Amino acid sequence: MRILLVEDDTGLGEGIRTSLKPEGYTVDWVQDGASALHALTYESFELVVLDLGLPRLDGLGVLRQLRAAANPVPVLVLTA
Repeated sequence: MRILLVEDDTGLGEGIRTSLKPEGYTVDWVQDGASALHALTYESFELVVLDLGLPRLDGLGVLRQLRAAANPVPVLVLTA
């Protein structure tokens, strides 16, 4: 399963990615909302793990644009 991780906190992002890889997941990690939209436009993912507090475009903005583009990928929202 290919997962897009969208998290700007380096420690948290590394921890999530490190935890998922041994379980057999492929994890692509970006650290801002604009990069997430770019990845979701040009790549295919089975799941998005999305932080809400992101630079350049917040998580809700990413989610709104994702759904406006009719992309049905499941999204797991994380927030502190």
